[in-house]
Amino acid sequence: MPDMEHTKNSPNLTNFRNTRAARGLTRTLQYAVLIILAIVLVFPYFYMFIRSFMTSDQVKLYPVEFWPAPFSVQGWSMFFEGDYIKAFLRTVLIVGINVIVVPCSASLVAYGFAKIKFLGSGLLFAVMLATMMIPGVVTQIPLYVMYTNLGWTNTILPFVIPNFFGGGAIYIFLIRQFMKGIPNEMDNAARLDGANLFQRYLLITVPLCIPVLIFVMVSVFNAYWGDFYGPLLYMNQEGKETLAFKIYQDVTVQNVTKDKENLRMASGVFMSILPMIFFILFQKQLIEGVAVDGLKG
Repeated sequence: MPDMEHTKNSPNLTNFRNTRAARGLTRTLQYAVLIILAIVLVFPYFYMFIRSFMTSDQVKLYPVEFWPAPFSVQGWSMFFEGDYIKAFLRTVLIVGINVIVVPCSASLVAYGFAKIKFLGSGLLFAVMLATMMIPGVVTQIPLYVMYTNLGWTNTILPFVIPNFFGGGAIYIFLIRQFMKGIPNEMDNAARLDGANLFQRYLLITVPLCIPVLIFVMVSVFNAYWGDFYGPLLYMNQEGKETLAFKIYQDVTVQNVTKDKENLRMASGVFMSILPMIFFILFQKQLIEGVAVDGLKG
């Protein structure tokens, strides 16, 4: 019995209990902070979603009401009665082409920099990286003049054709850094087996680059899905707008009045749906792509 009493009151057991209690308290605090942050981040989307189902009279009320009474699809009706569906399909066309073209063209260029040794490759790669330091506003007027002379304005060509030639320096850099981490022995073994350059790229390197390619695809999707500035310059003719530019026009430029705030909220919800779905579906690949690239970069 004395031994049992001694065991119960031993310093080691007391320290263990104190440590376990401290860990439990720390974990509770961590979860509490995460829950608070989650509420702060989710609340604007919840607020936007709820107000999209209010009537015109309800959205004008002050103080602001946070629950529709009754639920109304008036905002969504105004959204779909406009030319938003045509703008949506036009945006899907641009996004769909670029989601395929950019990873393909960028990975081809990146493969050349990562796996092929040629004279001046380092200098050429440095020049390519230097282009990322040029502010976009510097090239706006020359690009507009060039696209106008080519007859490309008010078409999807300015948003598609340039991406067939590399897809952008940042994407080439990301994929090249990922490819640098792939052992050259695999490429050399395939070459000894008779595989040509394109076969080695397509059958060996590309399958191993799936995480970073998915990251590029989602990044390209987000860039073109929410882009209104490019269409503002090159595709601003009435009836040829992209979805983001159409919403920008109707909500900002044409000053949607307070009684149509439900339309504004419905537009915001619609614009958020697809990016949210993409992130939920590919969040694992996105995190892996960024993490592995960071380790190898």
